[in-house]
Amino acid sequence: MLRIDEELARQLIAEQFPHWENLPVSPVEFGGWDNRTFHLGKEMSIRLPSAERYADQVEKEQHWLPIFAPLLPLPIPIPLAKGKPAKKYPWQWSIYRWIDGNPVTARNVMNKEELAIALGRFLVAFQKIDSVGGPPPGKHNFFRGGSLTVYDAETRDLLITLHDKIDTGVAAKIWEAALGAAWHGQPVWVHGDVVASNLLAREGKLSAVIDFGCMGIGDPACDLTMAWTFFSGSSREAFMATLAQDYETWARARGWALWKALLLLEKYSASDKDKADQARNVICALFEDYEQKRK
Repeated sequence: MLRIDEELARQLIAEQFPHWENLPVSPVEFGGWDNRTFHLGKEMSIRLPSAERYADQVEKEQHWLPIFAPLLPLPIPIPLAKGKPAKKYPWQWSIYRWIDGNPVTARNVMNKEELAIALGRFLVAFQKIDSVGGPPPGKHNFFRGGSLTVYDAETRDLLITLHDKIDTGVAAKIWEAALGAAWHGQPVWVHGDVVASNLLAREGKLSAVIDFGCMGIGDPACDLTMAWTFFSGSSREAFMATLAQDYETWARARGWALWKALLLLEKYSASDKDKADQARNVICALFEDYEQKRK
């Protein structure tokens, strides 16, 4: 198994960017899963894909993020240099300008409604960027922006596995509604992984959006799952109102949120009660919202 640590990061810098080799290298507290991230001095970060399936994301981010940055209302990562494969590391990698902030949590945000509106406005602006030439859904972004049918068999298996843990009858209705709400619009940009850990907060407010490795063009529904994974009540309504999507798009968004929550519930049911409870809470929020919107 490839070991990605400070020593490797320091060695790559020394070999390929010797003008930065005297800068200190240290791990980032929240370094991510798809990539391992390290501080490079005070103003930069090193981002190393953790497996081959994430390596194609480097070229995407290097090309598109500088184009996006001036068109968006919040800061996003800006690539400063691209590293090459090396003897001890087989993939491309990146150096970015560091963005200050902490991953969003329920505790470090002053007002969830304000955050919901700010995030909604960011996504609206992102979807308005010209998508010509953008990468369509595929393995590079785990089919974000594509059809939920990719995950149909897996979801139906999960519903069987979890029959004694949730009301799989309601879950199946949400899933069928998502599959039946086809996307007919023009492709728009999707981030592909809009979760709290990929949002940064400063002084209680949303300050940046990071980790665009799953970006592509297609159906925006996959970017809307924060409606149930983080927001509730008035903040959920503020998020939905800001995005102003149609009923069918929200139905597909519920499908994306349900698929992921089922995966997490199955994964953690026997090993991590807190994470299993979080997944179950998302499923309960989906059930409640689905029933309300049907009335």
